Amino acid sequence: MTDSYIALDLETTGLSPAEDRILEIGAVKVENGRIRERYGTLLNPGIRISARIQELTGITDEMAAGGRDTRTAVAELVEFCGDLPLLGHNILFDYSFVKKNAVNFGLEFEKTGIDTLKIARRLLPDAEHKSLTALCCRYGIAHERAHRAVDDACAAMELYQRLAREFPDSPAELFAPSPLVYRAKKQGPMTPAQKGYLNDLIKYHKITLDVSMDTLTKNEASRLIDKIISTHGRIIR
Repeated sequence: MTDSYIALDLETTGLSPAEDRILEIGAVKVENGRIRERYGTLLNPGIRISARIQELTGITDEMAAGGRDTRTAVAELVEFCGDLPLLGHNILFDYSFVKKNAVNFGLEFEKTGIDTLKIARRLLPDAEHKSLTALCCRYGIAHERAHRAVDDACAAMELYQRLAREFPDSPAELFAPSPLVYRAKKQGPMTPAQKGYLNDLIKYHKITLDVSMDTLTKNEASRLIDKIISTHGRIIR
């Protein structure tokens, strides 16, 4: 097994890196099999958190409002990770959100990773449930604050070590880092023309947005404008 890596977990406002946002980052630096440093922070996503996500994570709009801005948090995470590989339960999900934001902010984030979900699927084919919570329960791994980023990162680290001990004769490549591939295209900020038209739509239809306009990318603004027009109609002069 690999004994030096960054165990990473994110809480997000949804499942799509292209449309949703990071809500919390939890990262644990492991060197020689032991935790050396932790990085954890809430982010202000600039949008209203759905009731489903609030119930799942326990993170409220009020809590997120005091979080760090995404650019600062992602830059800090990139620096924290350094050259170490990533580890997580379905790590490509977390990587994709960080990679998209890193690209937007002009940061390099090309990584290899270890996926404890992939390992579990290979070694525990008969396990009915393979979520991080279910596997922690199976192995008696403490996981009191599920769906909070640092706690999930620590749980994934312990699961990785537990699986390595239980299956010492497994193929070495199963526990080794492999390239993480997620193609992200840089998205520029909303244009002045989009902002002006969006403001006109909001005033015309008397809409209250659940997103901070200043956080919108060009693509996000385009989707929002299309959604408003589809729901409420165009401005009739």
